[in-house]
Amino acid sequence: MQMVQEAKAAGPGVNPVEAQRRLQENPDALLLEVRDTENIPADQKAPNMVNISLGSLLIRADLEVPEERRDIRLADRSRQVITTCGVGNLAAMGAKLLKEMGFTNVLCMDGGMQGWKDAGLPTE
Repeated sequence: MQMVQEAKAAGPGVNPVEAQRRLQENPDALLLEVRDTENIPADQKAPNMVNISLGSLLIRADLEVPEERRDIRLADRSRQVITTCGVGNLAAMGAKLLKEMGFTNVLCMDGGMQGWKDAGLPTE
């Protein structure tokens, strides 16, 4: 939990309503879910959400690994990325990791997908 607290202190967060607004205003923005796929409940999947687990994010976002191991959606370090997870802890870790890798436009969604769902925002 100390690492989570440090990650949350490392950068700004955004509430789910603000996250949705940013995603609607910027079609290139990426809502990045960092939980393992099998840990994402069906009712916590936002439209157009991308899933790259925290465990593989380091490799998938690394421009120096072989191209076939990277995720092309993470090639642009200036792309707006909003990280999310269940309640925000893993998302904070993911946002901090991306910032350390040189991403310049990263936010963590406070409250995660539970907050998104509680705000009445759409899910798939």
